[in-house]
Amino acid sequence: MRAAWLALGLSLCAPWTPAAQETSPIPSRTHRSAAPHHLPPAVLQALRQAQVPPSAISVQVSPVPASQPMPDAAPELPRLTHRAAETMNPASVMKLITTYAGLSLLGPQYIWRNRVYTDGPVLAGVLHGNLILRGSGDPKLVVERLQDWMAQINAAGVREVRGDILLDRSVFDVSPRSEPFDDEPLRPYNVSPDGLLLNFKAVIYTFSPDVAAGLARVRYEPPLAGFEVPQELPLRTGPCNDWRRQLQADFSQSQAARFAGTYPASCGERAWPVAFAAPEAYAPQLIRALWLASGGRLTGQVRDGTVPARARLLLEAPSLPLAEVMADINKLSNNVMAQQLFLTLSSDLGAPGRFEASRLRVLRWWRSEFAGLPEPVLDNGSGLSRIERSNAQALTALLHAASASPHAHAFQNSLAIAGVDGTAARLRERQPNSPVIGQAWLKTGSLRDVASVAGYVQGQSGQRYSVVAIINHPNANQARPALDALLEWAVRDTNNPASPTNTPSRPQRQATIRP
Repeated sequence: MRAAWLALGLSLCAPWTPAAQETSPIPSRTHRSAAPHHLPPAVLQALRQAQVPPSAISVQVSPVPASQPMPDAAPELPRLTHRAAETMNPASVMKLITTYAGLSLLGPQYIWRNRVYTDGPVLAGVLHGNLILRGSGDPKLVVERLQDWMAQINAAGVREVRGDILLDRSVFDVSPRSEPFDDEPLRPYNVSPDGLLLNFKAVIYTFSPDVAAGLARVRYEPPLAGFEVPQELPLRTGPCNDWRRQLQADFSQSQAARFAGTYPASCGERAWPVAFAAPEAYAPQLIRALWLASGGRLTGQVRDGTVPARARLLLEAPSLPLAEVMADINKLSNNVMAQQLFLTLSSDLGAPGRFEASRLRVLRWWRSEFAGLPEPVLDNGSGLSRIERSNAQALTALLHAASASPHAHAFQNSLAIAGVDGTAARLRERQPNSPVIGQAWLKTGSLRDVASVAGYVQGQSGQRYSVVAIINHPNANQARPALDALLEWAVRDTNNPASPTNTPSRPQRQATIRP
């Protein structure tokens, strides 16, 4: 199962309507005196080409403080600020707040503990009662781990269940989203969080042309009991344009997928991740299929339930540690995984995880760690929201705090490397010779009216910078070259007289996080 590929599918973009912009000075708490406010010429040119005014972008580029500053050193000035105190929708850059709060409050080695219970005797491999799978809010319980889970149950002595398999989701108290975020209910990024989130509630359809037979072979994963998909469909000649529409797919049924169209041979093999049309049926169908595939037998149903008081623990199936889970959340911008972590921040306190309780805990943490800085406006912690807000100044403070914390490496390692992996890999396609490639660790954000980037950039002088830039405008995504230009400007600090590292009286200092 291509878990990472599917995880990327859960990061797709969605619309947002920008609010009226605010104007306020940058508080003197952070900046000793005025910093340059003029955007670099290449950034301004890219904004003009996209027909985005400078008033729609917020920027702060600052040297990352040294881990052990000199006792008499003056506070570093930002290298560039432009509307840095403006309240903006940062899209998926909000995940930086959720993941750093998770590191701070839970620790990088935090694990989610999935548990299996029985409520009857086990005799000669037969459970005379129900098997209960209790979810922990685990963000990455994908097929490979579920298959291992089934094998562990068999190894623990249960090979037949003469009863039901119960799915306990009660670690979270959340209701499914009543309306999809952007009227696209089958986009994987619209999957709702779940106390027992299995394989992101998504199906990957793969289409492979067989030119000799004049057919496209169709396969899907994961296995779902009772689910039918045609094994082939007609192949056609012609360009690979809008191939998904040409399939004329119907995913509206929980028991079948249909394709009434054709597949272009010129497309080669393509994969299409789709959120399951009936999410409440996904887990039962998946667990039944995997249990039977493991050699297990079942006389009853797979259904929702809770662990009864008389149940006995059969085994634990721990998750991956948070530091590893964060790589999918930030590098691949996985929305539902971010929401799982956000809800865990309240379920970890002993009560069912709720969005409101998690918002309160994160805000308490923020007031403790970033007293005096503007508080973020939180919704679900993923950035897939029209409500969530922050600003470049506050996000800069978070980046600097993370770089100086004991979790600095775990935090940086969760960020996409420019031109190399995750959502920042596309930089190489846009600018194959960019000096930013391999020299920046970034979280990107993108909604229909938002384009953003935040992270660390290694300057050619040896100085490391934090970079935060947020565009809120209907043409935001056409203006992404402006963000690329800003990153390149930050890297080329030896040619910029405004760079603090080119001031002879200020010694070069090394940041905590290293490449």
